[in-house]
Amino acid sequence: MSTPAFEEIAETFDFLDDWEDRYRHVIELGRAMPAMDDALKTPATKVEGCASQVWLQPMIEGAGAKARFDFMGDSDALIVRGLIAVLHALYAGQSVDDVLKTDALAQLGRLGLDEHLSSQRSNGLRAMVARIRAVAQQAAA
Repeated sequence: MSTPAFEEIAETFDFLDDWEDRYRHVIELGRAMPAMDDALKTPATKVEGCASQVWLQPMIEGAGAKARFDFMGDSDALIVRGLIAVLHALYAGQSVDDVLKTDALAQLGRLGLDEHLSSQRSNGLRAMVARIRAVAQQAAA
């Protein structure tokens, strides 16, 4: 499962031949994201397992499996901020049930991110996905 916003990113990646161009596009996606209020950057929103500092603030509208999922995120690293933007495109607006059905690693694999990120960045990306899934699981219960 994916969203129209994620499909747009995937189409752009198909158009960009060079990984450096894709890398720059991910950074631009991160720059375009709204800033996260510093007051939300707390130990509760910090994602452990990332080489960079990463914060995700979930926003759930409704209750149960049909509740709508969204989040704000930020990082002190530009590329990671871009990865947060990609994850936002993948998940935002979906029901928590659909978030849990989404194979994020397969969707991100369509972008070739798994082939071009360092192992530390890949581990951090998996940690962000795990946090999103944990929040969705809790909201669905």
